Amino acid sequence: MTSPIRLDIAHGVAQVRLDRADKRNALSFRMISELLKVGKQLQRDRTVRAVVLSGEGESFCAGIDLKDLRDPANRVKAVWELSRPGPNLFQQVFLVWRELPVPVIALLHGHCYGAGMQLALGADLRIATPDSQLAIMEARWGLVPDMGASVTLRQLVGLDVAKELMMTARVVSGAQAHALGLVSHVHSDPVAKATEIIAEMTERSPDAVAAAKRLCNAMATDSPASTLGLEKRLQLRLLLGDNFKIAAKRAKDATLAWHNRTLK
Repeated sequence: MTSPIRLDIAHGVAQVRLDRADKRNALSFRMISELLKVGKQLQRDRTVRAVVLSGEGESFCAGIDLKDLRDPANRVKAVWELSRPGPNLFQQVFLVWRELPVPVIALLHGHCYGAGMQLALGADLRIATPDSQLAIMEARWGLVPDMGASVTLRQLVGLDVAKELMMTARVVSGAQAHALGLVSHVHSDPVAKATEIIAEMTERSPDAVAAAKRLCNAMATDSPASTLGLEKRLQLRLLLGDNFKIAAKRAKDATLAWHNRTLK
């Protein structure tokens, strides 16, 4: 059976594509499991420098597959996952991208609703077409966003904006989402914009990029004392690493290759 998640890695960039275009890439339970598997695989690959999340067809992701969710066996699985302690499957699959030690960029077009929006929020950057449609849609179905949005959303918008978007399930365009802070860039060609950004990032030490991501994530959730301590520890590791030495040499010879990332 063909996987609904496509993974292609070339020149250090992993392309992760939702491949269920006939359903507007609505996330089935199988897709959720496959996404988590791919995320964990990429965590182990030290050669990957960046990840791009995208959707085939007319939409990025129209949300959870409600028909799949209503299947009795899947409902039992959902109740179990929501009841057990610690981050559950539905939270892990959307937070794994935040935890990857490389930049993750989500390319948004067409519909980006509910679970699709929460997947996008797990990325480090979101690039949307101006006319894309985004919504934290769960309230429309009598639900609350429960796939990590309580962690990812608070880093992007004010509490009042988060409340309004969650309580109304309002659909906003890519341009409106950018004004609110939900997306990083609006571009008619998200692929071209992502390629440009990744080219800049891969010019830098993979360890420095990984450390910057970890530090920024901590800045959003941890105390100042904790982030100051992390800042020192990360800097010490970078100073003692081989890529720090290469960075100085690349100032004279930009053709020198970086060593594979050492930070996890």
